[in-house]
Order: sequence, then structure tokens, then C-alpha cells
Amino acid sequence: MKNIAWHTFKKLSTLSLSISLLLIIAIISIIGTIIEQNQNTTYYQINYPVNNQLLNSIINWKTIMNLGLDHIYSNPCFLLILALFFCSLLACTFSNQLPSLRNARKWKFLQKAQQINNKAHFAELDQISLCNMIYSLHNNGYYIFHKERSLYAYKGLAGRIAPIFVHFSMILTLIGSLISLLAGFTAQEIIPEGEIFHIKNIIQSGLNSKIPDNLIGKIKDFDIKYNKDNSVQQFFSNVMIYSNQGKSIDQKHIFVNSPLIFNGITFYQTDWKINSIRLKIGNSQIIQQPIVKHKINNQILWSCKIPIDTNKNIVLILTRLKDQISLYDTSNNLLTSIKLDEKVVINNTILQIFEIMTNTGIQIKTDPGILITYTGFFILMISIIISYISYSQVWVTGIMQNLEIAGFTNRATLTFEEDLINIQEMYIKYTWLKKPNICYK
Repeated sequence: MKNIAWHTFKKLSTLSLSISLLLIIAIISIIGTIIEQNQNTTYYQINYPVNNQLLNSIINWKTIMNLGLDHIYSNPCFLLILALFFCSLLACTFSNQLPSLRNARKWKFLQKAQQINNKAHFAELDQISLCNMIYSLHNNGYYIFHKERSLYAYKGLAGRIAPIFVHFSMILTLIGSLISLLAGFTAQEIIPEGEIFHIKNIIQSGLNSKIPDNLIGKIKDFDIKYNKDNSVQQFFSNVMIYSNQGKSIDQKHIFVNSPLIFNGITFYQTDWKINSIRLKIGNSQIIQQPIVKHKINNQILWSCKIPIDTNKNIVLILTRLKDQISLYDTSNNLLTSIKLDEKVVINNTILQIFEIMTNTGIQIKTDPGILITYTGFFILMISIIISYISYSQVWVTGIMQNLEIAGFTNRATLTFEEDLINIQEMYIKYTWLKKPNICYK
């Protein structure tokens, strides 16, 4: 059992396995970005039909539903891959990265500079002055260890620490995502302007999530800002949060990318639509008539057929929320344009429109692991920057009347060669000798 456990641990700690799992996670995430998530079956049947085309014969609604691609981020297979990647990162950190850092901090003295590998840089000076060499190394930012006639120096240890923090940040990100998956929920509500709402339409929830049953909200008003070409620039909802006693405890005008956050619950502005109109025809009571959305030549408009009497119908056309309302007959002839609360007589019948009823789409979401996830991303960005720091080592050995210098770096070779030249020039300057013969091997 020990051998099996040790063999499994060594397999998990391999870099190739971690990279393979990361690539699989990236591919699955791309698929989840392309295919819309958490939609109903009818949506996939309409958008991914089964036909004779090669692509649709492979990616159709049956394949999506059978493989669980409609909820790919909560799919057990995806969660298993994340768990394996998490274990691989932990194993690699403790078996490779931490021992590597511990070894990097140890000083290593050599009897001869040529004892290190062939990738190192060598130089030879024909005068021994270890004090001046120590001074030269110190002025170039090296940490120095001295033993008899040998020196060992290094700098840029942060460059060796960076990979550990990369692993640590990815582990934090996975932990934050797991907490959000298990303890978070997402709800989608379509709320008429002026109406009170509760959280009811839950589209996704974790095993340990808690849905607040005492939260009362209200859409006080809704507004749209248009561009000059009549396209929608932004839409706003004034969201109010009430206590159980009916007291207002929070309020904000939300719009896209500017949500309301209350007690860890975030209210996002996601969508809007015109639902119906309220009007009065002649001496009738106020009635509510549904309105239909159309898209003609990339322009959005809403229409509604209204019976004036038993023999005549008119068509109401609306292009903007707070614009005038155009009235047409059934032959598409413009009759007139009116505003809200304005009375107009058509075929001896008084018509008055009181209200255009709008619905706003609000996404309500909790993400308890978001702080941990953001912390992981922040550490990842910092560690990536730190990883560009070169880790350089220099060995100096006194042989007879000569100094042998060897150096090695893990990146930025040209910069390291300049460092060695600066060290030698400074050494020459403070030994008050003429420039010696320096031969690189």
C-alpha cells in the first residue's frame, strides 16, 4: 500500500500531468463559453437542432443534454478534473517546488569552478584578493558566503519563490471556486416596474447554499438612455430593499456593470422588455393590452393591435420608451402620434393611453468564495511578474595565484554576462592592478 501511495503521489506531482489537466480544463471552459449554460431544453432544441449538417450532427441538443454540456461547470466529470488538478498542484508544490527553494538557499562551495555544468560562464583572474571580490559581489547585489579560499554568492532568490506562489495562487483560486459552487446560488427574476419581488426563480444553487426567504425588494422605476441613432445606450433600474417591517434599508440605481450589493447578495441588471400598455377606449374601463416586439432592418419596435369598434382596428407602434406613440390603420397609413395621457379621437371614439408597462431583468447572485478567488488571481499576477527575476549564482575559488570565477543563471543570460564583467572590472579597480588576461572558456 505504501508503494502504491508513493507511486500515485509521484505521478500526481509530475509537471506533464499538471499541464495536461490544465489544458483539459481550458478546453472545457472554452466549450462552456461557446455553449450557453443553464438554459431549458426548448432553448437547446431551437438553437442546436438535429439535421444532416456535419457540425450539427455532432453538436446538437441531444449531445448537449446527454453529456451535460448545458451545465458544464457543475458537471461531475469537470469537478473530478478540478479535484485532480488541485491534488496535482499540492503534490508538485510539496515534492518539487519547496525542496527546490530549500536547496536554492543552501550555500555550495566548489574546489574548482569547472565542477559545475557546461552551461555556466567561466573566467580566470591572475591575482587573489578575496576581500575585493567580496566587495565587488556585494556592490552588484549578491548575497555572499565565505569559506577559506572559496566564495559562493547568489541573487534573485525571489525568482525561485515565484513558481511556489503561482501554485499557491491557483490552489486559492480553485478553493474559492469550490466554495462558490457549493455555497452560492443564482436566481433570475423578470419584474414589472413598480412591483415588489422575492427570490423565487432559482436557476442554480449549491449543496450548502442558503436562499434568503425574508428578502423583499421593489423596482421603484425603470429608465432607458438612448444613443443618437435610437439604439439603447444603457438601461437603469431603481432597486429598493426592505426589511420585514417594511422599512427601506438600501437603494441604488443599478445598470450593467454597476450592481447593488446587499449582505453578500448582488443584484445585477441583465435585461429589459416592454410587456404591455394600459389604455382606455371610449367609455370602457382601463384595460391592459399585450405588446409584441419586432426587429425590422436592425431596428427594434413594438406593436399592438387595438379594436376601436366592431368594424375598425388600429395598430400602435412604439420605437422608444418615452417617445411619442404612432397610430396606424390596417393599411399602414399614419393616423396620428400621441403622448401618454393624451386623448385622441379616432372614428368618433376617444382613445387614451395611460402607461407603458416595462419589465426589468434582475440576476440575483451570491458568490461567497469571490474574495478568495480574487486573492488567488492577484497573487498569480504578482508572482508572474516576480518570476521574470533571474536567479543567478557565482562561485569564486582561489587556485594557486589565480581566482577562478564561475556563474550560472536560469534566464537573462546576456544581463548575467554583463554582471560578471562588472564584477571583474570592479575587482580590478580595487586591486590597483593593470587589466589582467581574462579568458572565457
